[in-house]
Parts: sequence; C-alpha cells; structure tokens
Amino acid sequence: MIDFGDIFREQRPRAVATLIRLLGDFDLAEDMLQEAVTVALVQWPRDGVPSNPGAWLVSTARHKALDHLRRDKTFERKMGELEHLSTTIVTPNVDKDHGFPDDLLRLIFTCCHPALALEAQTALTLKTICGLTVDEIARAFLVRPTTMAQRLVRAKKKIRSARIPYAVPDAERLGDRLAGVLRVLYLVFNEGYAATSGDKLVRDELCIEAIRLTRLLRNLLVAESEIAGLLALMLLQDSRRSARVGVAGDLVLLEDQDRSLWNTRSINEGVALAEDALRAGGGGFYALQAAIASLHAQPARAEETDWAQIAALYDLLFRSFPSPVVALNRAVAVAMATGPEAGLFLIAELESAGELSGYYLLHSAKADLLRRLGRKREAAKAYARALELVDQDAERQFLERRLREVRSS
Repeated sequence: MIDFGDIFREQRPRAVATLIRLLGDFDLAEDMLQEAVTVALVQWPRDGVPSNPGAWLVSTARHKALDHLRRDKTFERKMGELEHLSTTIVTPNVDKDHGFPDDLLRLIFTCCHPALALEAQTALTLKTICGLTVDEIARAFLVRPTTMAQRLVRAKKKIRSARIPYAVPDAERLGDRLAGVLRVLYLVFNEGYAATSGDKLVRDELCIEAIRLTRLLRNLLVAESEIAGLLALMLLQDSRRSARVGVAGDLVLLEDQDRSLWNTRSINEGVALAEDALRAGGGGFYALQAAIASLHAQPARAEETDWAQIAALYDLLFRSFPSPVVALNRAVAVAMATGPEAGLFLIAELESAGELSGYYLLHSAKADLLRRLGRKREAAKAYARALELVDQDAERQFLERRLREVRSS
C-alpha cells in the first residue's frame, strides 16, 4: 500500500521552495501547496501517483494560486503576478551565477539574511523547510505558541518589506550568511536524524536533503573548513541511521546498535572530511563535533570506544562554544570515561542552573546514570520526569520501557 504521507513529506521542502520563488509569498506558497495535497489525496489513489510527484504538486499549487489571485479584491494590482504565473513553466530552476538547480538552497539563504534576527532565521527555516508546526517550534525555543507565531509573522513581513532577494548571494556576500546557513542545515539534519515529535524517530528525507545541500554549499566555498566539518558530522551520524530504529520502530541506543548495519562508505568519507576540517581550520564548532563523531564511528565494538578522547574533545568544545546542551553531552562523556558519579556531579550543576529543566534528555541522561549505579528509585523518578517532557513516540516508548525495568527490579 502506498504511503502518501511519506511522499508528501519527501516532496514538501523542494515544492514549497519552488512555490515561494514563483509566488514571492511564504504564506501563499504554503497554503496553495496544502490545497494541492488535498487534491492529490483524491486523485492519486484513483489515478495513480504521477511519475514526478513534486512537479505535479507545484503545478497544481500554481494553478490554485492563479485562481486565488483572480478572486482577490485587489485583482488589478495583482495583474503582474498573474501574468508571471500564467507564463511560468514549472521546471528545475538553474542559478545563472552558480549553476545549481536548487530552489531550496535559495530559500535557506533568504531565511538566513542578516536583516532577520538569529532566532527568526532558525524558526522560519524549521517552519518552512522541515514543516514543523508553530507549537513544535515554540517548544524547541521554550516560548508560548502565540509568541512564536508572532515572530514568524514578523520575519515574513520583514522579508517582504526589506525586499530580501530570493537568491544565493554573490561570492563577496556569501561569508556574511555562512554561519546562519550552516546552523540551519545542521538543524534540518538534526530534525531528520532525531525528530522532535511524531511517530517516526528518523525522517530520512530531511537527512538526505541536508546532506545534499551541504555538498552544494561545499562546492560554492571549498576552502571553508566548517562546511567540511558539518558535512563530515552529517555523514558520520547518517551512517548509523538504519541501525537507530528496531524492527518495531523502537529506539536503539548507540551502544546496542548492530554495527554491521552502519554505512561504511559514509563513515570513510566522513572520517576523511573530519580530518581535513581539523587540519584546515582547527577547532570550529562543526569540526570538533565531527571529530567526536569520528571516534564513535570507527570502533568495531562499543567497548572499544575511546571515551577519554571524546571527553577531552567535549572539554575543548565547551570551552570554545559553551552551551547547556554541549555541557550535558560533556557530562555524559565524562561519565563514560571516568564513571557515573562524575557525570552525575556535572548534571547536578546543570540542574541547579535551571536552563535545561524542561529538556527531557537531561532527565533521561540522569536517569541512565542512576540506573547504572543501581539507584533504581531515583532513576525511576528521573525517567518519569523525562516522560513528562518528551514529544517523540519512539523516545517515549524507550523511556517507558526503562521506567518499567527500574521499577520491577
């Protein structure tokens, strides 16, 4: 049986990017794409899935936009747009300057324009490219949904009022937006590798798109070590994608994964890129994470992992790029290298700071270390708190299983 949901999720990022180019309006593009999906849900089961479902969705959405604009009260003012839409042929659009047939890359550069606040860049990309709901993005930023909705509206209005071009900037201005673009690609990949909500832990289409776009960006700026670092990190993480979920859709921890399922080709390319990134730039945010991922990817058995070296790299990462999440990962690495007590001490410091009080992974990590120490009652309390905060179904099922284990033993 055809899973139309999977098809729509796979086609959505590129389709919405092309529609934004054609229509020049984020909201109209998303609304018309949704209408096209509604038509597809009626026609495709009856007539079959088109050979190019993405092009079909874009073409249908474009015709819906024409009808919408014809009904608009400001018809006369919209005549120019109607003429443009009526004569536009929906084909892959090639960038004349860089030769890239990629509307999605243009959209990312638009979202990451310096005129937008850093948080707005990220939120707009998660909404438009990943298809996350306002509620999901609000939870990620620890704000109310109404607050996030207002920020998204302001960001879109800023793009229109400032006439921010829908284009990859020339070489002289690429560097100004590079940090934002890399951050967005990193978030898109992370959402694919570990979805924040829903019934699927892994969204393959987002992982694949993030890697493809990072490759394109590396072709634009070959000398930038952080692009190599990010691509290395993605490839090394992605090499484990098929092993992260069990037959029943349950989460499989790194230490329990079947390493024969790991993609050796991706690991080899990722390790080489990580080494290149370190040689070229040293201690960048993505280069350091790629080095850590490389140490996870190379051992044949989990017991052979060099946790002392990983902990040392996390120390360097935290000194250079301090954040609560990096501090949590460092605490886990220290626990694996020197013992659970040391990790719990660092987690206690994070708890007292309060910044990660609503982050389920802090409570999950704490619970795991308590479980390893045999402190089952405390572990159960921490697992219960993590369950109150988690949104992802596979993660929830894993935590529920762990909670049952510590309560029954």
